[in-house]
Amino acid sequence: MPIVIPYVPQYITVHLGPPDSDAANVTVSFSDYVKNVASSEIYPTWDESALRANILAIVSFALNRVYTEFYRSRGYRFDITNSTAYDQFFVAGRSIFTNVSRLADELFNDYLRRPGFVEPLAAKFCNGTTAICEGLSQWGSQNLAQQGYSSVQILRSYYGDVEIVTNAPIQDITASYPGSPLRRGSSGPAVLQMQVMLNRISQNYPAIPKVTPADGIFGSQTENAVRRFQDIFNLAADGIVGQATWYALVRYYIAVTSMAELRSQGQRFYYNEWTGPDPLEMGDRGPKIEHLQYMLQVLSAYIPEIPSVEVDGIFGPATRAAVLAAQRRFGLPETGSVDMPTWDEIYDQFSGIETTSWRNPETFPSEAAQGQSAPRARYSKTTTMTQFPGAPMRVGNQDPVRQEAVR
Repeated sequence: MPIVIPYVPQYITVHLGPPDSDAANVTVSFSDYVKNVASSEIYPTWDESALRANILAIVSFALNRVYTEFYRSRGYRFDITNSTAYDQFFVAGRSIFTNVSRLADELFNDYLRRPGFVEPLAAKFCNGTTAICEGLSQWGSQNLAQQGYSSVQILRSYYGDVEIVTNAPIQDITASYPGSPLRRGSSGPAVLQMQVMLNRISQNYPAIPKVTPADGIFGSQTENAVRRFQDIFNLAADGIVGQATWYALVRYYIAVTSMAELRSQGQRFYYNEWTGPDPLEMGDRGPKIEHLQYMLQVLSAYIPEIPSVEVDGIFGPATRAAVLAAQRRFGLPETGSVDMPTWDEIYDQFSGIETTSWRNPETFPSEAAQGQSAPRARYSKTTTMTQFPGAPMRVGNQDPVRQEAVR
């Protein structure tokens, strides 16, 4: 999980049976895997828009299995099974339909995701006749195609608000485990990633102390959190994050965020150096200030002591007053400028609201229900609140992947 834009693997290993069965594993190119599953799951005579929608769902689901290390983190030596009770149908050595092959060559490195999320959507599907599920109905997609629906309209009708990431990078599968144990004194992106996982898991297991701030430095606070995690989950409580502890963290992080499920809470960016070495203060301008103001605006709707601010990207008196109020409310030094502790606390409070309220449709209806003026309408269009990218973000960094919003 250290990569912001999930890559497409050159090869994928398929287990030819249920996960615990004594079946063979086969390794094929990812594009050949998509062609095989599509030829096994759907009919080549269907309308092209239905074929495209189904192939994108197939790609996205398989990439979710790879990205979350769903099976690898459990000690299996494969990435996905061919059991439809768990995954997608794959028939080793089968023939491939010509039109399916053409479309798969075009789409195998495109995938679906929720706006603002990093992970590929766990785009579950079923045939829609003998089996009904929450995701895409295969026969239903063909019915919609016959009514003139485009592939994008078909996908949105089943999965809701999704976008397509196109031309994702292709590379060999890389394990998330950093390769050597992390221990007190370690530092860097892998430590930060581990701290983020611990902090998220601790929301569901409060006995695990939070690491504040998550700074990529393995100190005593991180060691204590690791020991408590290990103790709770019956691991050797040595405070060292070896491969067993690392993948236990991955498994429980995936579980508590439901990242391998259709109704995922989503993985979000954690900017370790978003504010840079100098505090944000009066007179500063730019997207960082806009981001700060937006979080303050959201907090003001929930915390009366924090005044609302206009999101204009200018750190003026009103923004300073809101920052002071936030610092006072959260027990921080009242400087009126935003250093890393202030930023982290504001973000943590904002993230808590986002997690507990905005993802719950009962307590926070969708933007469609509330109109474009609702705070979530703006939030749903940003992709900044996702998982730490694995390295600090600096001026000049670019995202090489072109995104196409699904309409």
